[in-house]
Amino acid sequence: MQKLKFVSATSALLRYTLCSIALQSATLAANEAARYQVPPQAMIDMVDSPLIPQNIPSPTNEWVMLLERPVLQSVNELSQPELRLAGLRINPRNNDIARTTHAVNIRFIRLADKQERSITNLPANAKIGEAQWSPDGKRVAFTLVRDSAIEIMVFDLSNGTNAKRITERSLNALNGRAFAWFGDSKSLLVPLLPLNRGAVPRVPSTVSGPNIQENLGRRIAARTYQDLLKSPHDEAVFEHYLNSEITRVWLDGKVATVASGLVRGFAPSPDGQYAMVQMLKRPYSYTVPVTRFAIKTEIRDALETNIGVVIRVLSDLPLAEDEDLDADAVRRGPRQYQWRSDANASIVWAQALPPEAKKTIIGDFVFMLPSPFNEEPILLEKTELRFQNIVWGNDNIALLTEASRKTRRMITSRIFPNDPSRQPIKLSDRSSEDRYNDPGVPMTELNVRGYRVLNFSADGRSIYLNGAGATAEGERPFVDRMDIDSAQSRRLFRSEAPYFDTPIALIDAGNNKLLMQRESAAEAPNMFIRELATGKMTQLTKFVTPKNPLANVSKEVIKYKRRDGVDLSATLYLPAGFKRGDDPLPLIMWAYPREFRSAENAGQVSGSPYRYVRPSYSGALPFLTQGYAVLDNPTMPIIGENSKEPNDTYLPQLIQSAEAAIDEVVKRGVADRNKIAVGGHSYGAFMVANLLAHSKLFAAGIAQSGAYNRTLTPFGFQAEERNFWKAREVYAQMSPFNFADQLKTPILFLHGEADSNTGTFPLQSERFYQAIRGLGGTARLVMLPHEDHGYRGRESVLHRLWETSRWLDKYVKNNEKKRG
Repeated sequence: MQKLKFVSATSALLRYTLCSIALQSATLAANEAARYQVPPQAMIDMVDSPLIPQNIPSPTNEWVMLLERPVLQSVNELSQPELRLAGLRINPRNNDIARTTHAVNIRFIRLADKQERSITNLPANAKIGEAQWSPDGKRVAFTLVRDSAIEIMVFDLSNGTNAKRITERSLNALNGRAFAWFGDSKSLLVPLLPLNRGAVPRVPSTVSGPNIQENLGRRIAARTYQDLLKSPHDEAVFEHYLNSEITRVWLDGKVATVASGLVRGFAPSPDGQYAMVQMLKRPYSYTVPVTRFAIKTEIRDALETNIGVVIRVLSDLPLAEDEDLDADAVRRGPRQYQWRSDANASIVWAQALPPEAKKTIIGDFVFMLPSPFNEEPILLEKTELRFQNIVWGNDNIALLTEASRKTRRMITSRIFPNDPSRQPIKLSDRSSEDRYNDPGVPMTELNVRGYRVLNFSADGRSIYLNGAGATAEGERPFVDRMDIDSAQSRRLFRSEAPYFDTPIALIDAGNNKLLMQRESAAEAPNMFIRELATGKMTQLTKFVTPKNPLANVSKEVIKYKRRDGVDLSATLYLPAGFKRGDDPLPLIMWAYPREFRSAENAGQVSGSPYRYVRPSYSGALPFLTQGYAVLDNPTMPIIGENSKEPNDTYLPQLIQSAEAAIDEVVKRGVADRNKIAVGGHSYGAFMVANLLAHSKLFAAGIAQSGAYNRTLTPFGFQAEERNFWKAREVYAQMSPFNFADQLKTPILFLHGEADSNTGTFPLQSERFYQAIRGLGGTARLVMLPHEDHGYRGRESVLHRLWETSRWLDKYVKNNEKKRG
């Protein structure tokens, strides 16, 4: 009896001990999950490597402004209060767009002698928002973002080293742009907070009734938006923060109001006499974001003697909740207002052809209305496709581009602004997918009024084109000179191996010198001046990227074929020290599917083997430091030729592309077929889940911020135009959530808890993970606090690398299973 008691007590003690150990293990796991973790040091060095500054040449090409940018924010910065209203994320403390990444310093380099200039009175840890040159190139205006206000500052390069605040009033940064220079270089158009703004509307302590929405038989379809208005209180708060005074602010501090209200857009005329202003109106919507709200567009007087007087109401558009999901659909009524940049004051806009005119074409009217705006608009052009943009030159030439997203067709034509009766001259008519035959885009320069116009040759007979130069061997950027009358081009410059040269601007009166950025596989980007006639190079900057663990990796653009004959390509990276003949490596394939209308264009090569391998914290490149090979951006084309829709055969095409990529790296002897992972972000994460659910090609998957159940995006997604009820089978087959029972390969989900991207609600990852868990699959879900669709917090990025590294090591590097 005593023995039995002892055994029983011992068993109880053993059970208690085992439970204690299990509890301790669970507590340790919980504590581990509750703390941000860090990956190996090589990855930390990549995350912390400084970025190359952004460069902005002055209008006179005397100086280049360099904006030094931070790599990442802290999660503490991301966790600051924000309001989510009508599709906007608002910082309520300073009226800025929340989560904005700001520059931390401004420097200047004079091209003639490399003399540097800095602003000495910037505060420690400065946050610099938008920065713009004055039209005369003598000053720079910029926003200084403080915790509780945004200040407008001006720095005069010819007068000292201090920047000056030109008004004590704070700027409202929620109006689409921060400010705009007038052509006199002595004043700016600035949205300021109202003087008598009042307090933020209080949250009601009680409710007076339910929030109600109603539809009485109208067909109102909209994509799956986030951060929408939800209540009358939301509407009041939205108005409080959007309310602005659009003012003309002179450099001596004088301020005059042009317009007041919920301003959504503004632009001064080139001659400085007028301002185009767009203001939102009620009623608002709970189903679409601010871009679809009712909006009035006006021309107002901007001269001091008569400032703010309404000259003409250009349009007064109602709320547009009824979205047409066709790829070429646009909002009804006038749109895309712009000033003609080579004229004093002529406003231009596009407007869709009326329904009765849309028989075989989807085009637009393009109208122009010169000052004093009291006549009927002039029909400048009637396009066959959707109007895209105009690059202005002079009375005798402007380049108009029109395009169709649905057919991928793109047309660029020369038009005659002062003689609209003349037939346009078509310069190119091609597929926007055809990168090999892209003639380039026109190079522009700032005119004396601060507006961009065509960069003409000294004799006025030619313009210049700048293109990516895609070829079967990779991209080779170029500059061409095109004769205006004959439309014939002559190549002036082309990037050649072993360098990758990116043209920035033509910088002398005769356009004989090219400002460009040069890099190579081993050399970080720097700015150079190249004499086009002789090829002589002068280096301007000496940026370095310290602690770059990727400096010695090998990089190659590879080409291969899919089983159905489609040409594919990818960039193959191998870790430093790897030699052909060594044992095959574990490999990560990081991809993003894209839709095409042509198999020929889908097979065109992108990327270049001569670009610098930048330290990068996104994608798969960090894992080169941990002994993995990386196949970056392997083409995953989903092709729908003729009348076929690409997504009708999404799965077989996706799987064939993955098979072809795997076969190629295995054939080359660089990858072990049993140790290959697939990863992707957003639509790439959707791809990962589908590949794991419908094939046994991979050892593991990494899915970041994806959408996995297409019934939650019933009115279209990506390039899919049909709604769920018109393509039920397509939506069902493309939703990996429906095949969670087939997903046996380990999958790691990561998602930002504050994801604002259309369709990729955090719920998508949470529900898919729960389905896999309920069915006994192998999955891990990591929700990153305060992170949006892309991850910006340093702690989050490091943790993402730590999570992914552990997952890959466990299920890929140490995997011994044979793949099917």
